[in-house]
Amino acid sequence: MGVGLSVLIGLKSATLFMVFAYLRTLGFTLLSVPFLYASLVSLLVSLASHPSINLPMLLGKNTDGSFPIWSLIMFSPYLYFVRGFSVLRRLRSREAPYSEVVKGLYVGGWPSSPEKMPPGNPAIIDCTCELPRVFSISGNGYLCVPTWDTRAPDPGSIESAVRWACRKRSQNIPIFIHCAYGHGRSVAVTCALLVALGGVDDWKNAEKLIRDKRPYIRMNALHRKALEEWSKNRLSPPKTGANARY
Repeated sequence: MGVGLSVLIGLKSATLFMVFAYLRTLGFTLLSVPFLYASLVSLLVSLASHPSINLPMLLGKNTDGSFPIWSLIMFSPYLYFVRGFSVLRRLRSREAPYSEVVKGLYVGGWPSSPEKMPPGNPAIIDCTCELPRVFSISGNGYLCVPTWDTRAPDPGSIESAVRWACRKRSQNIPIFIHCAYGHGRSVAVTCALLVALGGVDDWKNAEKLIRDKRPYIRMNALHRKALEEWSKNRLSPPKTGANARY
């Protein structure tokens, strides 16, 4: 999604509206209504996901990873579309669902089933705002950092995730950081965590380390900007020497 989520969803909205208008001209008024509704939902998501607005809370994802009933109904054209698209894309992909970056630290895509989870019952950092937590996968703790696809968590959210993960690592609990596919949002948070744990000097070296393990990652300018801001204002001191937690 190099052109950005808001542009693609905006195009989807326009396409759905044209289908609605075409069906209306043919006299299929009742059949056309769902296309109008889906078009309006897509337009709303397109606006809310634009970098100048960036409002992932629009979808109402709860801190436990669930979605309230009102959201599942209101945003069903978008929420169920992205779930289906994610499953189909993963079926066609030859990429592993997750990759171990360093011992006990994993980055990857949405775990739609227990088979998509790393071993060791890891603590989970979920960087999606559009995909649900699978409650049959309990994990050793769960943190939601809701972020639109192709967007980046803000520096404060990155810092909170890093501090949470460091506490888990101090208890020798493995960590799994995921977004939809393990290419952008989750990679940004993993870069910051690697710096905080020690072993890499900055997020750029962390990105190289992750790419060695997961070649198809692709952070964009927004991810890199968030990491630069986090690096300048971070509160969590890096671990060095004997204190490094790799």
